[in-house]
Amino acid sequence: MRSDDVRSLLQAAVPTAIAGALAALISGLVVGSKGAVGAVVATLVVMVFMGIGFVVLQRTAKSLPHLFQAMGLMLYTAQILLLFVFVAAFKNTTLFNPKAFAITLVATTLVWIAAQTRAHMKAKILYVEPDSTTGDKPENPGPKT
Repeated sequence: MRSDDVRSLLQAAVPTAIAGALAALISGLVVGSKGAVGAVVATLVVMVFMGIGFVVLQRTAKSLPHLFQAMGLMLYTAQILLLFVFVAAFKNTTLFNPKAFAITLVATTLVWIAAQTRAHMKAKILYVEPDSTTGDKPENPGPKT
């Protein structure tokens, strides 16, 4: 993975982890330890799903650039559907508080998307890959005399 991809991934993951920690703190204070556990589990689920999606999207951009936009739309749709499946699967669990889990899942997903959007807007992405220059060829030879 390129360094700018890692930077973009970190710029999305760090705010999401902070939001998850805040959600765990608030859920722990409001609901108790099961609320904190639900918030932590939701944060981990979001970070794993969105992180995997980011890596898949970057690899698609390199190998199949003509499918990048379609892959992005399909990937985000699949991620949102899988998150709904997680909410439905754990709605009656006794391992953690399902309401804290669901609220944290939605909140951290929104934080990830906002942070990733911000990181992309601030990134200085080249539109064209520059050719590497060799030592014996000048970049701009100028007019011949």
